Amino acid sequence: MYVAVKGGERAIANAHAWLAEERRGDTDIAELSVGQIREQLSLAVNRVMAEGSLYDPDLAALAIKQSRGDLIEAIFLIRAYRTTLPRFGASEPIDTADMTCDRRISATFKDVPGGQVLGPTFDYTHRLLDFKLAADGEVGEAPTRAPSPDPVPHVTGFLNREGLIEEAPRDDTPPPDLTREPLELPADRALRLQALTRSDEGFTLGMAYSTQRGYARNHAFVGELRIGAVAVEMEIPELGFAIEIGEITVTECETVNQFKGSKTEPPQFTRGYGLVFGQTERKAISMALVDRALRWEELGEDDVGAPAQDAEFVLYHGDNIQATGFLEHIKLPHYVDFQSELELVRKLRREAGVADVAEAAE
Repeated sequence: MYVAVKGGERAIANAHAWLAEERRGDTDIAELSVGQIREQLSLAVNRVMAEGSLYDPDLAALAIKQSRGDLIEAIFLIRAYRTTLPRFGASEPIDTADMTCDRRISATFKDVPGGQVLGPTFDYTHRLLDFKLAADGEVGEAPTRAPSPDPVPHVTGFLNREGLIEEAPRDDTPPPDLTREPLELPADRALRLQALTRSDEGFTLGMAYSTQRGYARNHAFVGELRIGAVAVEMEIPELGFAIEIGEITVTECETVNQFKGSKTEPPQFTRGYGLVFGQTERKAISMALVDRALRWEELGEDDVGAPAQDAEFVLYHGDNIQATGFLEHIKLPHYVDFQSELELVRKLRREAGVADVAEAAE
């Protein structure tokens, strides 16, 4: 702890009280409940769960309330809380082919088995302010749609039958756990995907956009974007088989990328992949684009020096909690450091023959 901070403990306590008052706002207005945030700010809740690496809508909503809507602060709260939780075991890999889809679209094939399901999306709205919401107007109920009883196949499987797209890389080696072990380079694809899932949405979007503007060889189509519920299973040693322990909502994106071939690989389509907690499609698409850009070396492409191809740059700078901690620490007291630099600059100016302003005034 800084010595200078010790003397300001009462000021810090008062700052905390003031913060609580500001968080509550006008007491004449009803207080937001955690349930309201969970149900009506669900996309913010989903982002906090994804980047906080903890699937719990109630806790994510509580963090948003406590942080006054500062999502990065809320993510920080969730990650900190996550470290206090015991770990009982690991679940089996989820099977997204068995997803009960609320939304499922493809930009590569119009007619696909299972059909295109637009689902709840802003894509076709007019982006005009709806003043009915300001008047607390009621929203009409959406038509119900019975979920398909059969699994919905992945679109990229159709290309795979003709050998037009690379085989989905498979590695059964247990991946490292980025929530418990620090990131180390070189990072394999499983570790990179973990880091991208937890990375800041805005940063990942910027990296993805850069690939589309030519800062990497990345001409992508959304092969499929699907959002829905999947079962989570866990193997119980006493039983000898896996049982379903719950259900989560995820967003999955597979991109189909043009690839003219390299010295080691034939011309074909290649894949980018994104998987994120909740309905988080912008993040999932961005993640898939960046994932593909980072695969340049394994596909035998030449490095064109694009930022999105630099694993160290992308993975180390995408974590908004690390970035926030390093950035915000500079507003804490640095009196001793500054005084030493102040003396150094004065000395250098004297050696350079530059007169001090105060001395010149005399």
